[in-house]
Amino acid sequence: MTTPVNIMLITADDMEGTTPGAFGGPDGVTPRLDALATEGMVFDRAHVAIAVCQPSRSAIMTGLWPHRNGAEGFEPIDDGVPLLTELLADAGYATGILGKVNHLQPIDRFGWDTAVGITGLGMGRDPRRYADETAAFIGTAGDRPWFLMVNAHDPHRPFHGADDVGRFFDEQQRAGIPEPSRIFTPEEASPLPGYLPDLPDVRTEYAQYLSSSRRCDDVVGGVLDVLDAAGLADTTLVVFLSDNGMAFPFSKANCYLQSTHTPLIVRWPGVVEPGRREHEEFVTMLDLFPTFCEVAGLTPRETDGRSLLAALRGADVPAREQVVTVFHETSMGRRYEMRCVQDARYGYIWNGWADGSEEYRAENMIGLTWPAMVAAAESDAALAERVAFYRTRVVEELYSLDEDPASLVNLADDPAHAPELREKREALRSWMAATGDPLRDRYESLVSSAA
Repeated sequence: MTTPVNIMLITADDMEGTTPGAFGGPDGVTPRLDALATEGMVFDRAHVAIAVCQPSRSAIMTGLWPHRNGAEGFEPIDDGVPLLTELLADAGYATGILGKVNHLQPIDRFGWDTAVGITGLGMGRDPRRYADETAAFIGTAGDRPWFLMVNAHDPHRPFHGADDVGRFFDEQQRAGIPEPSRIFTPEEASPLPGYLPDLPDVRTEYAQYLSSSRRCDDVVGGVLDVLDAAGLADTTLVVFLSDNGMAFPFSKANCYLQSTHTPLIVRWPGVVEPGRREHEEFVTMLDLFPTFCEVAGLTPRETDGRSLLAALRGADVPAREQVVTVFHETSMGRRYEMRCVQDARYGYIWNGWADGSEEYRAENMIGLTWPAMVAAAESDAALAERVAFYRTRVVEELYSLDEDPASLVNLADDPAHAPELREKREALRSWMAATGDPLRDRYESLVSSAA
């Protein structure tokens, strides 16, 4: 009989896919994640289903698209939708969660044996508390196999060193948050992501974000050290990812490449060859649900993903050549329906909400960066055009991702790219039909009228 495998799922909160050094990020930000990448397998084309916290996590834990699990925004998962923890508990697993407990609803249905919320973890930012709670959970699991979801609250706002920390935490809460093991200066915040303008306040805020990313890395190091000390590193499947891109304009709460690209790392000694890198295949985080089920010897009733187990073991499997991502609702409850199809060359976005007058507003526009962009736009015509575009968008966007990964030049109206536009429209239409997307009739009307 196969020995059950322990599973540790570590998530960052709002860490962009290219932030870790192993994914091309700035030097010195994520030393523990970079080391983890050398010990396991890295996926360069991994995407979350939706770029906002709760629905992204709900999709991971159900293996279903948000419109199929009921959690399009910040509402509970529908009754009757199987949850990963329910299946694992039935198979004898102990289940635990550290941080982001309220972002998987309904809490009671998840049936956690151990659940430690944000206040018990230094507002989700204290590596020592994460380590202590990880050790305690492993101890209470006893002889049972276990699943532990470790959710760092970094680098979610408020960033380390930001002036608006009081907007999020009171004085007592702030006192319990340790500093990152390294703090970055604006001069060290280089290079900036290509979709952001190089302005002083943008560079300052990006440095704060990098400092918070380093503290997330400290949390990762703390829990991995516990595994080592317990002698469980060689018998535990460790998966790291971020729930969505960083909370800056043109990233989180959108459907751009940087919105959904996640830094997926998988370490499984004796199964996954250290140092492997998957450059070509597109992976969706819906794939984790069937993967974890298969690892535990379970067969899920229904899933929109596909197990990665064969690929992790080094088998030659048919590659997924494109990925679909979606967006429905911001954390403030504003609806902005978006759908996206991306392959190795092009990214296509349908903005179902864009009507030329409604304005986009989301949490990625608080802080320093968006006001700096708006102010600079008064004397910069190109930036003024970009700011106006971000506010109202257009119905369709098409980007040449190999030439323009920052999605700066919309090619949807370029006759030279009409074939790619038609191809992506058809791909999205097929996906909407196959998954029962509730907006498929509206999209069908758009495509028919454009034909």
